Amino acid sequence: MSLSPHAPGRTARRAAAVGVLTLTAALALAGPAFAHAEVEADTPRALAENVTLSFVSEAESAEAGFTALRVVLPEGIAPGDVTLVDAPKGWTFKATGDGYTLAGPKLAVGTDAAYKVEVRQLPDAEEIAFKTVETYSDGEISRWIELPGGGAEPEQPAPVLKLEAAAPGATPVGPGPTASGTPTATPSAATSSGEATPAADAKTEKEKTQKEKKKEEGGSTGLMVGGALAALAALGGGAWWSRGRRSAPAED
Repeated sequence: MSLSPHAPGRTARRAAAVGVLTLTAALALAGPAFAHAEVEADTPRALAENVTLSFVSEAESAEAGFTALRVVLPEGIAPGDVTLVDAPKGWTFKATGDGYTLAGPKLAVGTDAAYKVEVRQLPDAEEIAFKTVETYSDGEISRWIELPGGGAEPEQPAPVLKLEAAAPGATPVGPGPTASGTPTATPSAATSSGEATPAADAKTEKEKTQKEKKKEEGGSTGLMVGGALAALAALGGGAWWSRGRRSAPAED
């Protein structure tokens, strides 16, 4: 049985067609993953300090633009340890109980929402996720909050930052200035504001006690001197009366 001289060509064309269809199907399945929120770091290392994080929320609406983003911070990063570096014009940054929000004038349709924040220190972890909720001008909300796990890829994954191992000798820093609430006043500040310090209270009490002691001693001395003078006066009066009796003429 002889093979047609055109058989190899048909086989190659069929193989190419199958390859194109396979690639098209793969791209179609991966398409939704292209529109999502992402995060990158200038120093993606555990316990790194003063790290700049760059976020991008990709626009996926054909009719509305972004107006707000809400981010939930991962464990180990406090809202007070995050500061805004760059954001869309007119957008404002506000810390919340578990993260922060960015909001402002509507971005143009199809424009990605890109911004940067600085984190005081990254936690000691292998990866951290920043759950993000996006709001569009028409009220549509897109939630990129799903975490990887269970073997299946999440449909709306949260932005995840993979971290390298901490540098040798790196340690967690203490709480930030805003973590403890009201700053603690120093002794000098308390004194200058007129508030008594424990040391000042002790000094005042000591001086008061000494004054009262001197007053009591002075009163006792006065009583003693007064008593002595009274005794002398009594003795003097007795002597005068006795002399008067002796000098008086005897009665017949």
